[in-house]
Amino acid sequence: MDIALWIIAGMLAIAFGTGGASQILLTKERYRALASSQHWVDDFGAGHIKAIGTIKLVGVIGLILPPLVGIAPFLSPLAACGLMLVMAGAATTRFRRSEWALMAGDVAYLAAFAIIAWGRFALVPFAG
Repeated sequence: MDIALWIIAGMLAIAFGTGGASQILLTKERYRALASSQHWVDDFGAGHIKAIGTIKLVGVIGLILPPLVGIAPFLSPLAACGLMLVMAGAATTRFRRSEWALMAGDVAYLAAFAIIAWGRFALVPFAG
């Protein structure tokens, strides 16, 4: 189970690290043009998009780095909970925009972060 949780966390870290970095590095217009599913950016200012990207990157760092270096590994499931909140906000935005298929993807990410949090809090907690 430990290996499965690491694999899921690694895949989520790659996806969210890439997404967060692109939100920070690209302009709002360029980020929206990146994929056809990024219409949600129309509801937010450029600063908000950069803030969301920063939150994603901080969450990814908290998800992977503490258990990897062995310092405060309890932060990993807390980071997963924080990223669940980010995805709850994303799903809410999709709901408000009636983007049902895209909202299903956001809920799937939310569920994956819930699995990580549950796994690291209850099933296979990090020692230390």
